[in-house]
Amino acid sequence: MPHKLTIELSDRDLKHFQREIAKARASVAIADDEEILVAARDLVRVMRESALPDFVSDRLDRLETVLAMLSDADWTLDAQERNPLLGALAYLCDPEDIVPDDIPGIGLLDDAVMIELAFRELCHEIEAYEDFVAFRLALARRPARGKRDPQAQAARLARRRAQLIARMRRRRAAERRRR
Repeated sequence: MPHKLTIELSDRDLKHFQREIAKARASVAIADDEEILVAARDLVRVMRESALPDFVSDRLDRLETVLAMLSDADWTLDAQERNPLLGALAYLCDPEDIVPDDIPGIGLLDDAVMIELAFRELCHEIEAYEDFVAFRLALARRPARGKRDPQAQAARLARRRAQLIARMRRRRAAERRRR
């Protein structure tokens, strides 16, 4: 029978995790983006092959969305938007984080908390990307009326990307103002 465990993080706890994320983000400055992405993909692959606690495996799909977002040539983010994502991935790839990953049962707990915090912080980016992917799929599936014009499709995709990135930035700015 499943049990729900609720953890309330105090402001002090959140600051602690934010410091850890900041350390990981600092490491992004000295690591190549592609190195971080390769390490994160390897980590997800290994995790998918492992018997993981549900609290970790439940977050893997969203983690894969972040990896896809950072690797998608059609979806470009500026450094200010990429670095928080890369920082979260760098933290997850560190086996000697707050709770070492090899401690049975709880080694991945801090990683799950960090994933959740990162997803909450980056919800606007993730939502915009998911909407972009859905639009791109719908565009590709549209029945062709006569001949498809690849340039027209590329232009529609570019317009939609610009709209979604503008929405993402507006929401992020509004969120910062509320804080």
